Amino acid sequence: MPNSYDPNNIFARILRGELPCKKVYEDAHVLAFEDIRPLMPVHALVIPKGAYLDMSDFSARASADEIVALTRAVGEVARLTGVAASGYRVIVNNGADGHQEVSHLHLHVLGGRPIGRMVGAPKQ
Repeated sequence: MPNSYDPNNIFARILRGELPCKKVYEDAHVLAFEDIRPLMPVHALVIPKGAYLDMSDFSARASADEIVALTRAVGEVARLTGVAASGYRVIVNNGADGHQEVSHLHLHVLGGRPIGRMVGAPKQ
């Protein structure tokens, strides 16, 4: 995982309109779209439009408006995709140990069926 933001990462390219996406929600600060490799019946990604590397970067540098917009967008995506009532999971993979694959903050909204335990017990 790089220590600086890569302006050519896939999400930056989607934000610039260079790559297509199946949009779920958009406002002035946030874009949400369907994951191209869904792991659940509902699997949407919610990203800030600003160039933020990860949650640590976002929490340190984002404006109050951006933070509110990201939080509200997650709830709106859950409602729009039909999982708000039945339940859903929000995952943020942060850094190498968190298995973050794209160097742009993104939140996974997962649902559409029972998900199971949050984290399995470590193997011994």
